[in-house]
Amino acid sequence: MLLKNGRLKVLSLVAALLLVSACESTPDGSSGSANSSGSRAGGRGGIAGVDGGALKNPNAKPGSVEDFVDNVGDRVWFGFDSADVNDEGRATLDKQAAWLKEYGSVSITVEGHCDERGTREYNLALGQKRASSVKKYLVAAGVPANRIETVSYGKERPEATGDSEEAWAQNRRGVSVIK
Repeated sequence: MLLKNGRLKVLSLVAALLLVSACESTPDGSSGSANSSGSRAGGRGGIAGVDGGALKNPNAKPGSVEDFVDNVGDRVWFGFDSADVNDEGRATLDKQAAWLKEYGSVSITVEGHCDERGTREYNLALGQKRASSVKKYLVAAGVPANRIETVSYGKERPEATGDSEEAWAQNRRGVSVIK
């Protein structure tokens, strides 16, 4: 009887340890807990920048416009008179590409914008170059071209008003808008 009670205690202890260790790891072997959508807090589906770091808006429904804008980032900025994507822009576009590949039914329009300097015609052309640069980057990253349209607004839709470098810098942008 004493031996049976000892075995029972050992088996109970082993079962409790197995239960605790099963609760501490995820199927991929990393630590963390899964939420109801199967994604882990602080990361989903390997989207660069979304995984590993805290989400800006953890309450956004995955795959929603809010998720794209808040957690991925919908815009990149350009230098004066330039349509070249800089390192910061590439990081954002990498996140956009990963997100768009994860949500394959989503299409976007890339808007090209400019600051208020320059003629209307010049800024429309530059805005188109910026939108095209964003599209080319996303296509090179694996997003099908038929899911991306471009449009130039030139200087017609400024983000910031004012005659300062700070305001102009905010207006030199490409914005990816989910349709």
